[in-house]
Amino acid sequence: MKKVIILLGPTGVGKTGASILLAQSLNTEIISADSMQIYRHMDIGTAKPSKQEMSLVKHHMIDIVEPSETFSAGKYIEHVTPIVEGLHYQGKIPVVVGGTGLYIKAMTRGLFSGPSADWHLREELLDREEEKKGSLYASLMKLDPSAAARIMENDTRRIVRALEVCLKAGRGITQLQESLTTPLPYDFIRIGITRERKELYGLIEKRVDSMLTAGLVDEVRSLLLRNPEKTALQAIGYKEIAAHLRGEYPLDEGVRLIKKRSKNYAKRQITWFKREEGMRWVDVTGHFTGKEIYEAIAIFIENELP
Repeated sequence: MKKVIILLGPTGVGKTGASILLAQSLNTEIISADSMQIYRHMDIGTAKPSKQEMSLVKHHMIDIVEPSETFSAGKYIEHVTPIVEGLHYQGKIPVVVGGTGLYIKAMTRGLFSGPSADWHLREELLDREEEKKGSLYASLMKLDPSAAARIMENDTRRIVRALEVCLKAGRGITQLQESLTTPLPYDFIRIGITRERKELYGLIEKRVDSMLTAGLVDEVRSLLLRNPEKTALQAIGYKEIAAHLRGEYPLDEGVRLIKKRSKNYAKRQITWFKREEGMRWVDVTGHFTGKEIYEAIAIFIENELP
């Protein structure tokens, strides 16, 4: 089977610099697996590779849709498949880099074709939850107990999606996931980057500070003028600054929330990635440059290639 390298890890762990060196060493190209880097005009808050970095190696799946457009894992696979095939045709091994677990899962384990987002229904469900906390989880327990068992009671986003599927498809999300999965037919080399938790959190805090210095507030202000759909504005960093700009709280509170939620997101990413089969984890604690991280993972890649 044709090979595809997947380099994954939590936000802030150090994937970008290492992935560029890896792609250069293999004379190949990078496919982003980040659900927010697909959006144009969202550069700082999504930590996209810089123009200089993208000039070194060709990147795919970055800046492909407007913030007003919705995008799904299914659409991601539709876009990515011909890119992978094109690179294989050129004799290149694609390097997929990112932290969106659902995109990785869609490639390696398949994807179920659930109904598209229904924002009106979601608003109704959220209103119900606002009126009575815990009501949505109770409903999910009745409609799809298997899904409820896998979802935390306070994970409103996933609860709403599971209920949305139940109500629109007439079947539980668990049933659909079990019956409609089609992984892509490649030999995936999965490399996961990890580091000591305290060190990772420190890097995340520094990244957020750098984003503010680079102009995150102005980027969000400009994005708000474009009137994006809720999908884009739900990204961590954007929703907190947007709330600040609406006068809901001061900037320092927004920054505190970004750091806190980014750390929580990193923790969830690590939990998700640990479910991936065949992972080779590389601990890069104490390594901070792209060169150091690349050298730490290179031996794992070499052992998998002919």
